Amino acid sequence: MKKAAIAVAVLAALQAYAQTGTTQEKTLRPVVVTPTPGVVQDAFGTAASVDVIDGATLRNSQLQVNLSESLVRVPGVTALNRQNYAQDLQISIRGFGARSTFGVRGLRLYADGIPATMPDGQGQVSHFDLSSADRIEVLRGPFSSLYGNSSGGVISLFTADGGPGKAVEASTAIGSDGVRRQSLRFGGEEGAWNWNLGATHFETDGFRDHSAAQRNAFNGKVKLKATHDTRLTFVFNGVDMPDVQDPLGLTRAEFEANPRQASPAALQFNTRKSVDQVQAGAILDHRVNDVHSLKLTAWRGRRGTEQFQAIPVGTQTPPTSPGGVISLDRNYQGVDAQWIARTRLAGGPLTITAGLMSDALEENRRGYLNFVGPTLGVMGALRRNEDNKVGSFDQYAQAQWESERVSLTAGVRHSVVRFESNDLYVVPGNGNDSGSARYQATTPVLGAVYHVNDALNVYASAGKGFETPTFNELAYRPNGQAGLNFNLRPAESRQWELGVKAEPARDWRVNAALFQARTTDEIAVLSNTGGRSTFQNAGDTRRRGFEAVLAGRWADAWSTYAALTWLDASYRSSFLTCVTAPCATPNTLVAAGSRIPGIPRASAFAELVWRHQPWGLEAGLELRYVGRMAVDDRNTDYAAAATLWNLRAGLTQKVDRWTVREFVRVDNLAGRNYVGSVIVNEGNRRFFEPAPGRTWLLGLNAAYAF
Repeated sequence: MKKAAIAVAVLAALQAYAQTGTTQEKTLRPVVVTPTPGVVQDAFGTAASVDVIDGATLRNSQLQVNLSESLVRVPGVTALNRQNYAQDLQISIRGFGARSTFGVRGLRLYADGIPATMPDGQGQVSHFDLSSADRIEVLRGPFSSLYGNSSGGVISLFTADGGPGKAVEASTAIGSDGVRRQSLRFGGEEGAWNWNLGATHFETDGFRDHSAAQRNAFNGKVKLKATHDTRLTFVFNGVDMPDVQDPLGLTRAEFEANPRQASPAALQFNTRKSVDQVQAGAILDHRVNDVHSLKLTAWRGRRGTEQFQAIPVGTQTPPTSPGGVISLDRNYQGVDAQWIARTRLAGGPLTITAGLMSDALEENRRGYLNFVGPTLGVMGALRRNEDNKVGSFDQYAQAQWESERVSLTAGVRHSVVRFESNDLYVVPGNGNDSGSARYQATTPVLGAVYHVNDALNVYASAGKGFETPTFNELAYRPNGQAGLNFNLRPAESRQWELGVKAEPARDWRVNAALFQARTTDEIAVLSNTGGRSTFQNAGDTRRRGFEAVLAGRWADAWSTYAALTWLDASYRSSFLTCVTAPCATPNTLVAAGSRIPGIPRASAFAELVWRHQPWGLEAGLELRYVGRMAVDDRNTDYAAAATLWNLRAGLTQKVDRWTVREFVRVDNLAGRNYVGSVIVNEGNRRFFEPAPGRTWLLGLNAAYAF
């Protein structure tokens, strides 16, 4: 109630101010397409929490490798850099996705309209190219449920168009712990063609022992204006990450003794992962007439993964054990057909969007022993072999109507997700574990905006969402038996949100929202040992909180930006869990009211920036705060809160056709030791993934236009 009273007071003050007059000149507002796929709209007027990070901000004195560099600016988003490129970032939105042991769960990811999330809900961001991005849109709250399975939030990256003219751009950066990045980009336009092509090489020795990594990536977007009413866009990208070392987590004693060390098990088994991916997509936009338009998106790709885990030799002895090496070959494809109608109803504009989406994943999953004789950390005998398939078929519709004072948006999506596993490894003691499962859900959403005046909007929205288990969450049964864990049920959530968007003065904006999500059959980590996780349905949960953004500038040279999140995420019903593995039956109580692990209760980002345009000089001081996080469902330990100060400076010169920029940044100025992320419910209590102390980064960028 206290938070609601504060929000009402803020709203009343803003409305009182707005009524005094709002004739001052406005800065350009960002436009977005994520709240209503295929429809461009003003972010300020939407009934949803959606933030935009533009390309200049993504590249401003940044390494341009990790999404966590910039997602820290978005309230409600927790993007934790594990300092472990074998496991990717740990990203959650309003607490959805925090259980992820690697990759991204519970969220929908898109790159240029092509899903980076598979139909089972598992996503990866390693192929996101920040060097050539035009913007990133982050959608939170009820409207994200319109994206179907595992849409606790949506992150969409859009590659910039080429042009005007042609330009070649090269950049490099070097920093602490052997960080090195080189990027090359060529963009331009010629007649009806427009293109932006880029390649990046990144490598690091790693902050921790046994954490070296390298990544080679390319990304391209080519557009063709075939006719006045028809446009074609071709998107293609790939990434190769060979033998990325995995230091695993540390116990509290190990972290406090030496945060740079790797887990002894990581060195013993030489834990590592190799990933390669290539994909391509095409988007056809066609305007039929003044009312109707069509959009067709199709994509296809392949992703290969080979991971060496720290599974003890004795654990692999039973014939039902899948071994300690995972080998995955994944082929995926999909199509999304969309119809958009722009008409009028009751004197106001009405936009209707409807579509059909179908995507499929075919996976060959193999498991091998991680030893040969006395030699550990090598691929041994085959212990698992299965062909898995998952496919989804979704139908969706959304309508948006506006009057002078009110905007209404309503949508619904129906999703069917089918899993099928064909066991090819049938030997004495390990029978046929083939099986299948089918999940379906209907997810409606409704939102309304009241336009108080040109400078103040208030809105409300509500909706339902659902989340199926991913294939990796189905991969292992908690009792140690072979086959997939088809007993897992999908989680279902109900969400609501109340918000305000205001521009109280020229070049200033305020966004704030109160929200709540209640989930039944929450999917939680049951056990996690040596990189292998099992999952269960853990009853009811509640996520509620408050988000706010304040941004503005004054005196021409000075600007500020601040984002604040308070989030209470907890289990509302008690359940049993495991504290050791293997665990045939959960036997340890998790009390109702326990905090969901991996979610900080409070987080904040703020910056103060000074720019001197005649010199092309910019300097910024950043504050980053992450509250303490529970490491397991029982809340037996916590990663301590951390407050970090960062400093950056850049200098830009423009000479004829050349634009050159240099930058330097120092992160964690005080050199504080802190935990960057946690491994939820790790069975050996190796929960902690340390973050670096003080680090530095130098960069140079040169572009030539012709």
